[in-house]
Amino acid sequence: MNRLANQDSLAGNDIKFSFALIFQLLRRCWPFYKPQLKHLIAFSAFAFFMVLVVLVPTLIGTDLIENKVLLGEPLEPLQSDLLFLDATYTAQVENEANTLSQEQRVEVRNRLIFWGFFYVLLLIISVSVAWYYSIWIFQRINQDLRVHLLSKLERLSLRYHAMSQTGDSVYRVYQDTAAITRVLENLITTPLRITFFLGFSTAILGAFSPSLVFLLLFAAVPITILLKVYTPKIRSAARLSRELNSLLTSNIQETLSAIRVVKANGAEKEMMKRFQYGSTAALEAAYSLRKYMSILTIGVSTISVATVILAEYLIVGWALEGKATFLGAAIAVVGFAVWNLGAFKAAVGRGEEAAESARQLAEVWSTAQDTLIGLRRSFEVLDSDVEVEDAKFPKPFPQSLDGVAFRNLVFSYSETRKVLTGINFSAFPGSITAIVGGTGSGKSTLMSLLLRLYDPNEGSIEINGIDIRYLSVTDLRNNIAIALQQNELFAMTVKENIVYGQPGISDIDIVEACRIACAHDFISALPQGYDTELGERGGKLSTGQKQRISIARAVVRSTPILILDEPTASLDAETERKVIENLARWGKERIVFIITHRLSTIRSADQIILIREGNIAESGTHDELMSSLGPYRDFVDAELGLRAKN
Repeated sequence: MNRLANQDSLAGNDIKFSFALIFQLLRRCWPFYKPQLKHLIAFSAFAFFMVLVVLVPTLIGTDLIENKVLLGEPLEPLQSDLLFLDATYTAQVENEANTLSQEQRVEVRNRLIFWGFFYVLLLIISVSVAWYYSIWIFQRINQDLRVHLLSKLERLSLRYHAMSQTGDSVYRVYQDTAAITRVLENLITTPLRITFFLGFSTAILGAFSPSLVFLLLFAAVPITILLKVYTPKIRSAARLSRELNSLLTSNIQETLSAIRVVKANGAEKEMMKRFQYGSTAALEAAYSLRKYMSILTIGVSTISVATVILAEYLIVGWALEGKATFLGAAIAVVGFAVWNLGAFKAAVGRGEEAAESARQLAEVWSTAQDTLIGLRRSFEVLDSDVEVEDAKFPKPFPQSLDGVAFRNLVFSYSETRKVLTGINFSAFPGSITAIVGGTGSGKSTLMSLLLRLYDPNEGSIEINGIDIRYLSVTDLRNNIAIALQQNELFAMTVKENIVYGQPGISDIDIVEACRIACAHDFISALPQGYDTELGERGGKLSTGQKQRISIARAVVRSTPILILDEPTASLDAETERKVIENLARWGKERIVFIITHRLSTIRSADQIILIREGNIAESGTHDELMSSLGPYRDFVDAELGLRAKN
């Protein structure tokens, strides 16, 4: 358990829930409950009716079995009417013994069995329908929250995703969102049902004797103390459990996504050791949560059962004396005017029912604490600020592209370190701009800013003199195509991968894009050509083939701006030359940005922007920069391995 103690910092100090916070969270849930309100009302009304259907016949049936069938006492008028029996079965028609005859008792028993069969059958059908209906309602609510949460995650900037783990986001979408329906169950519907049962049982016990109600109130004192002591412990353990399971999910996602690297480096044992460590920590946290929940539930059950045993002791004495019940006349309708065997069993049954209701409330309350933690984690994402948002009245993207300008651009992921500082340059249609520099210099970040995956801290990026922050994000990204270095492909056909996110593109345009990317020949050679199914992440293709499909995917969009991130890193020299020549012809009226280290690609660029430590160290054509003997010359020498070794 030491590992668990070491992880306490994950849970933080945020465990002091107040009822105000609970109501605040429930209020946040309202927009997701509202679309299903009519169904929730219908289900609640049906559930309330079912409670009455269960309780009232049970109370009447107890007296019929215990006092009428077994002891032969006359029926109450309501009981005879319910069983369709004449007045001779009631106390209104006296006989010598003032009891039911053997034949009458058998008839009452038979009718109880007959009508009881249909009652139980109807009850089973009704409960099944109610269960299905509730699942249908709750899943619709859960689905609504999941869609909203995933949509919000998509709209959050890469700055947010860079600071959080993918597995944590997956866990919040898949697991934490389920809390919204469990909150409805654990804080509203189930407590209302249990409270109704508890109130009904308490009212019946009060009708039998006020002393029994005082016993229940006395038992409520230690139960309240238990709740006050263990509720904070449950909340703290619940948050820690969810966060450690979230970390475990991230660990699994990271391991499987990098399985090739793991195997290539023989790191299977190390990864398993790391997984086992995380899994054990999550298991210990879950154990701690269940331990506190069990202690609370068992404690409440013990107090409740002890109270029932004490109540039974009192009731036995009253039954032996034949003492009149407190509201005998009021409950005579079900045959409990005095304490007898039926009254004893009915009162004890209600007492046991009250004890079970108290146990269920403790269990539901414990589960609700974990549920509230999950719900709060979901709303943490929904409450996150969306850094990149559309302007209130966005301007349309220019019909004709005149140029892209980066003006005094400053960007940082955190306050302590700036990634880009004072970036100034322009690019015009028909040009290829090569963005070069060392690893971590800010090249990819610069292009991410153009796509508005982030917004700059200072300065601006302008298209035709319009700050891109005044353009619609969707409009902007629809007019910029990008081929990423990672070459992300999906388990779909080649054609579906190329037109991904862009339905309606003609086969002619697809083939033309593939010719520009030098991909048409190898695609045609595949078993089903463009309809060939690719494995997960395009596993059936080589890295170079994936890269060319990625370029074709960007080209087929035919956008005025194209970004290529290390587009030829996995291509041989001849294929690279052809691709660059094709792109140069294709991009005569477009602006092309290329992030690259390949000198052969750099040389063909119309302008080169060398970024060093977040600044533009030099800019110009290859020949101009090589003749200046400046930072670019050093960069080229380093790439060619000509720099003198220190």
